[in-house]
Amino acid sequence: MMRSMTGFGRAEGLVNGKKVTMEMRSLNGKQLDLQVKLPAAWRDKEAELRQWAGERVVRGKADLFLGMESALAGKRTTFNAELIKAYYDELRTIQAAVDPGSPTDLMAMVLRLPDVMSTAKEEAGASEWEDVQVLRDQAWQSFDAFRQAEGAKLQAELKDRTANILRFLEEVKAMDAARIERIRERLRSRLNELQAKVDPDRFEQELVFYLEKLDVTEEKLRLATHCAYFSETMEQEEGQGRKLGFIAQEMGREINTLGSKSNDADMQRLVVLMKDELEKIKEQVLNVL
Repeated sequence: MMRSMTGFGRAEGLVNGKKVTMEMRSLNGKQLDLQVKLPAAWRDKEAELRQWAGERVVRGKADLFLGMESALAGKRTTFNAELIKAYYDELRTIQAAVDPGSPTDLMAMVLRLPDVMSTAKEEAGASEWEDVQVLRDQAWQSFDAFRQAEGAKLQAELKDRTANILRFLEEVKAMDAARIERIRERLRSRLNELQAKVDPDRFEQELVFYLEKLDVTEEKLRLATHCAYFSETMEQEEGQGRKLGFIAQEMGREINTLGSKSNDADMQRLVVLMKDELEKIKEQVLNVL
């Protein structure tokens, strides 16, 4: 099943009285660009999480966020009473010596000084990591389901675009014989206008050489083969993105050659339509894992 590089997954739960959130998100990218954000209590698990996520995300710009907060209302704040008193006494002594009558709020100043208060930090026990891993796996399942759903949409659109190119190619095949005859008649008409005396055998010989340069039989065959290979590759299990990009490039080469050899307005119109479909294919392939 095709997967998109765009994904999102989230899981929440209580772990030993703490609210834990695991979130994964990703966008398309040529290589893996993984950012991991963890609370201080689980900072030592970063390497493990990075390896775990990298093996699964594979490619793209991805973020993995693990958050933890107390389930209790509010956080306990502690004041350093001895330090506050020391700061206050020192400031009051300075004020008395410099400007005794100043209405300065010394206590407000003291509370803004370093280390006078601290907030109790959340701690994580060693046994809690197993519960966190359960949430991690739930977030991954949601993330992967999102990528599969987006991949299915991509695959449906790519199939339609490829089918359109093949449909235009069939029209090219149908008009090819008439195109050659129109070119032949156009050259004959031009010679008649010039009233040039040309040996009929020599004319036919030169015409054969000229028309060989405009022959698109090989290009039509290769383009059909590339389209079939593109469709076949989409059905592979995973990791098709880069290969599909390469095949699309080859399709583009054959379409461009068709255009340069066509020498016919009707065929050029079909080539333009094929190029339009191919550009849309290339845009979508950029998001295939």
